[in-house]
Amino acid sequence: MPKPLTLLLASPSPYRRELLARLGLPFEVAAPDFDESAHEDAFATMSDADFALRLAEGKARSLAGTFPGHLILAADQIATLSEPNRLLLHKPGTVDRAVDQLMLLAGRTHVLTTGVALFHPDTNRLETAVDRQQLTMRRYTSAEARAYVEAARPLDCVGAYRVEDSGITLFEEIRADDVTGIIGLPLLHVCRLLRRLGALPS
Repeated sequence: MPKPLTLLLASPSPYRRELLARLGLPFEVAAPDFDESAHEDAFATMSDADFALRLAEGKARSLAGTFPGHLILAADQIATLSEPNRLLLHKPGTVDRAVDQLMLLAGRTHVLTTGVALFHPDTNRLETAVDRQQLTMRRYTSAEARAYVEAARPLDCVGAYRVEDSGITLFEEIRADDVTGIIGLPLLHVCRLLRRLGALPS
């Protein structure tokens, strides 16, 4: 009988690690050897879905040589505004940039697109999925935005918020098939991909 493949999460994100742990499967974690910024110029010529998948696949494939015998799971989430011009948002990193990003989003709708890639390096089989959420922020003040940022410190989150903490108070409406996708790893899609490769009961 062949040895079961080990699941590897190609992400150092504590949010994705916590989400994947909900499935009750054993898994390992490794940071991908992949520079997302080197691919950013491609955003202008690709759809949100194709760009997110490109980054997710790149992360998964970057660990193939180091982790044979593994199923490598990777994800990449991008946040975009489409009006007045298409804009790719980034992790703010500082309090002031987080407040600026929240004020840019206030009263507007933005889209989170998450590409998910599950790669089997031994067979070169790749399964992918895309999750999309449409989020509308209410019109809040800069004082509210700063109070939230200073309390919750969402500096490592694109959009400068977390829906799983008091950041939810900044929203007017969320349209999503899977709320875990907003946090960074859409588990419904992950389960489907794992079933396709025999890593979950079908």
